[in-house]
Amino acid sequence: MATMTIRNIDDQLKARLRVQAAIHGHSMEDEARNILRAALSVEPVRTPSLVEAIRARVKPFGGIDLKLPKREAIRDPLELGS
Repeated sequence: MATMTIRNIDDQLKARLRVQAAIHGHSMEDEARNILRAALSVEPVRTPSLVEAIRARVKPFGGIDLKLPKREAIRDPLELGS
C-alpha cells in the first residue's frame, strides 16, 4: 500500500475530520481513507462538449443539406520581383 502525506490542512478542517472520525469510531486516517474512497467511487459526470450541446439543442428542429460550392483548381503562385 502507498503512503500519502497531506500538508497545509487548516485547523478547522482537521478538527471536523477528528470529530467525524470519533462519531464513526474510526481513526482520523481511517476516516480520511473512507472519505476518499467514497468520493472517488462515483464516476465523474461527463459534460458534453460545446458541439454535442449545440447538436442536442437543435436536433428537434431537424437538419438541412447544404450545397457546397465547387472548388476551383489551385492557382499558380505569383512571381514577385522578377
